[in-house]
Amino acid sequence: MYIPSYYREEDEPKLLDFMRAHNFANLVSSVNNVPLATHLPFVIEKREEKIFLVSHMAKANPQWQSFTNNSVLVIFQWPHAYISPSNYEKQQNVPTWNYVAVHAYGMPRIIDEPKEVWSLMERTIENFEEKFMSQWKDLSPEYVNGMLKAIVAFEIEVTKLEGKFKLSQNKTKNEQKNIIESLEKSEDSVERGIAEEMRKKL
Repeated sequence: MYIPSYYREEDEPKLLDFMRAHNFANLVSSVNNVPLATHLPFVIEKREEKIFLVSHMAKANPQWQSFTNNSVLVIFQWPHAYISPSNYEKQQNVPTWNYVAVHAYGMPRIIDEPKEVWSLMERTIENFEEKFMSQWKDLSPEYVNGMLKAIVAFEIEVTKLEGKFKLSQNKTKNEQKNIIESLEKSEDSVERGIAEEMRKKL
């Protein structure tokens, strides 16, 4: 990802917090120079000094077959907003777009050992809806086993993490103030989200 130095974010805890808050991400891989992408929820885990992204997809989805010896990219992104040049002090300016994105690169590992798959599913439930756990445990073994046979569980050990927080860091304090106030008045909650990110960052 192209990241000018003033947009680069390298604070790992901050990046992990962002990934966990926006954990429905795009998984991108390639087969014979043809890109493949799937939108998936991820559980982000820190194990000692390593970061792992845990998820599963439908077995009918051919993307998992591209995992062998190939690195993948997972894109976490949100929020984003159009930035009008009306917020700037000089007329000679153009519109731009502010956004926050984290790119995680790594090697996927398919999980097929039944106990590991079961553990992955329970960690996923605990992460997204802990109250569902009691219902999960009451489901019939036939139903659960049939469901598990229809998915491919996997984890990605992150080898590279990039954060881009494009939040008008290259603008004057007054211009940043104008942008924040403009976005805070928006009826769009996503644009207000960028205003909130700008206040935290700037």
